[in-house]
Amino acid sequence: MRKADLVAAISEKTGVPKVDVLVTLETFFKEVKGSLSEGENVYIRGFGSFIIKKRAKKIGRHIKKNIAIEIPEHYIPAFKPAKVFVEQVKTNVDSLPNEDSDK
Repeated sequence: MRKADLVAAISEKTGVPKVDVLVTLETFFKEVKGSLSEGENVYIRGFGSFIIKKRAKKIGRHIKKNIAIEIPEHYIPAFKPAKVFVEQVKTNVDSLPNEDSDK
């Protein structure tokens, strides 16, 4: 599902015009990015958390030059789904027909 599909689905289910849904979604994304870039996690009960994860420094390899390089410690955004969300996905995906059984 792409962003346009999501906007269309929300608009259809709520009756809110697509333009308004798109503006709301874009504002949500902007706020999450802003909060994370300021070091503040975003918690949404029943859905999940947008968090900052720390990556420790490590030694990597520049393949073309065949030299070791040090990758400094850095922070990355991550999403941690809520337990309710994980259970719902597990239950629904497990009940789908298995694609491998067709072979």
